[in-house]
Amino acid sequence: MRDSCPRWAALRLVSLASLASILAFGAAAADGTFKLQSSVIAPNSTLANDQVYNGFGCSGKNISPPLKWSGAPSATKSFALTMYDPDAPTGSGWWHWVVYNIPASVTELPQGAGDARGKLPAGAAQGRTDFGTSGYGGPCPPAGDKPHRYVFTLYALKTDKLDVPADGTAALIGFAIGANKLASARITALYGR
Repeated sequence: MRDSCPRWAALRLVSLASLASILAFGAAAADGTFKLQSSVIAPNSTLANDQVYNGFGCSGKNISPPLKWSGAPSATKSFALTMYDPDAPTGSGWWHWVVYNIPASVTELPQGAGDARGKLPAGAAQGRTDFGTSGYGGPCPPAGDKPHRYVFTLYALKTDKLDVPADGTAALIGFAIGANKLASARITALYGR
């Protein structure tokens, strides 16, 4: 009886169409085509002194690495990038870099893009890190700790622009990223001293 009712038939068609679009999106986002790469960082390699922070007892050059990506979902309207140390002895990790509102037409950030003086693509912004400033802040784990993991994650987003304050914290921006995420790609590197 339900199948003969036009209302039930229409509801079934909508449900099937919704399920098909969810499955198609899941396959596109999970098929492994969305990739983040760097010419100076191999997965699970040790970060070079160029990327290490200059302060807190570290004497690196504090230069953000070059990053390239490909295979983003077709619905992508912008990108966001984070660099996070889950091993920092803070109880909540350490946010080293947050970039958002990267236009969907952009497929790379050159070396040094995280410079606070502005080497980012037009429209992109950097959020406040756990160093208390915006811009790239390289690794500088406590001396004697096992090497920490530094996770660079690129997010494909379904919005052109994240609605966050200019001085937004990494956690606040991370919340907005999570609410708009289509897919993500990552590289993890190590550093210890």
